Amino acid sequence: ASRKTKKKEGGAKRAQRASSNVFSMFEQPQIQEFKEAFTLIDQNRDGFIDKEDLKDTYASLGKLNVKDVELEDMVKEATGPINFTMFLTLFGEKLHGTDPEDTILNAFKMFDPDSKGFIHKDELQELLMKQADKFSAEEIKQMFQSSNIDTTGQLDYKSLCYIITHGEEQEE
Repeated sequence: ASRKTKKKEGGAKRAQRASSNVFSMFEQPQIQEFKEAFTLIDQNRDGFIDKEDLKDTYASLGKLNVKDVELEDMVKEATGPINFTMFLTLFGEKLHGTDPEDTILNAFKMFDPDSKGFIHKDELQELLMKQADKFSAEEIKQMFQSSNIDTTGQLDYKSLCYIITHGEEQEE
């Protein structure tokens, strides 16, 4: 019995370390935003997000025809019940795949030989739709919506890199 107790204690310490690591992945304002989102989605206020919470959230957004299988697939992305820590973990895993900001910035700099910090949106669109992992027109549209583009069509790629890696526009 004492061997089982020791195993459980070790597992609890590992679980505690894992959960504390997820909070260190985000800055405090980001955690607050995730908490607000979690609270909005947790429609029945039980501290967990389940299929019914997701269905109710979609309904509140006017989408009534979401299939149960889609909702179940969303819930299955978690390795357990979706409390706030698990919610953060899911987002951490999704965001973890992003390259560091300087790596993304250096990729853009290849197309900016004069180091102006801008690339024309048409040139970028052509590159992204015809090279390597081709972007769809919808993906391009989404990127341009969150990009700073001036009246001449120049895209501020430094700002875009910040948005990609931090999820929000940098305050000047």
